Formats: sequence, structure tokens, C-alpha cells
Amino acid sequence: MINSIIKALFLVFTCFYFLSCGGGHSSPKPRGFFRIDFPAKKYIHYESSCPFTFDYPDYARPIVDTSKGAEPCWINLEFPQFNGTLHISYKNIESAKMYHQLIEDARDFAYKHSVKATDIEEFVINIPEKRVGGVFYNIEGNTASSSQFYLTDTNRHYLRAALYFNEVPRADSIAPVIKFVNYDLQKIIKTFRWKN
Repeated sequence: MINSIIKALFLVFTCFYFLSCGGGHSSPKPRGFFRIDFPAKKYIHYESSCPFTFDYPDYARPIVDTSKGAEPCWINLEFPQFNGTLHISYKNIESAKMYHQLIEDARDFAYKHSVKATDIEEFVINIPEKRVGGVFYNIEGNTASSSQFYLTDTNRHYLRAALYFNEVPRADSIAPVIKFVNYDLQKIIKTFRWKN
């Protein structure tokens, strides 16, 4: 009786073994990326004691920059869903020399990425009815920052913004997110106003 039970168990395990193998060939799967679901575009008006206003997407969070060395009206516009931050800094222009230095600094900050950038495009911003002018830097390639811009009225106010993602820079995998957020940056620029 024990022999017949052992033979039956052996037969069952043998059948399971051959059925589980299936005779199919396995091959490695190609590397994949996470699917990104983009939220609907809705905007909120940013208002504070700072001398500027703009509209920002409702999936972003404006947080006052409290890091060491931060000045008044420095803001981090965080995009938690995309693990990114738009770092915004404001300066009150005190002289023509300071104005020219700020403009040169903005260009230097953008071109520091030229080591890894495949291209850096500059787009002039000119909205005379709002007294807003500046330059938008579109930085392509595996760089830490993909988009930067500055806005100024040329005599009192200067604002600079730089978009960074807290990820290893891989231009091909993050390109859809950059394109999506760049639309928001354009909205910020179009709705931007100096209060005085």
C-alpha cells in the first residue's frame, strides 16, 4: 500500500514538473519606463507680498525658500508628481551695473550646462504692455536643468527661474515631462505681472 502511494505521488510530481515547464522559451523583457499620467491643466493665481504675480498649475505647490542664503521673495514651485522644482529668485535692481550683472549671471547659469547640453536655445521674451522682458533658455540633452528664464522691467525688478528634476538626467525618458511642464512655464510668463 505504501509503495502504491509513493508511486502515485511520484507520478503526480512528474506530471506537474513536465506541465510546469511548458516547453516555452523565455527571453529577457525590454527595459521599460513608468507610465506617466498627466493631470488636467488648471491654474491658480499666485499672490503674496512680493512685487509680482503669476498663474501656476494647481498640481504645483509654491513654497517660500527657507534655505541658507535665501532672500525675500525666493520661491520654490514644487511639482511633486514629477519630482521637480522651479526655483524662483527675485532681486530689486539698485543700479544699471547691477542690472547688467544679473543679466550676465542668468546667461552664465544657463550656459554652465553646455558641458552636457546638446543644444541651448534662447528665446527673447517681450511683453511691453506689462513691462516684462527677458530670455527663456531651452537646454537640451542630459543636463540637470532643462529650462531657465529671467524676467525684468529693466530698472526696478528682476526675477530668475530654473527648472530642476530630482532625477538622474536622461533626456529621452524625461522629455514628455519637460514638454508638459514647459507649457506651464510659458503660462507663468504670459500671466506674469509686476505690481508696481
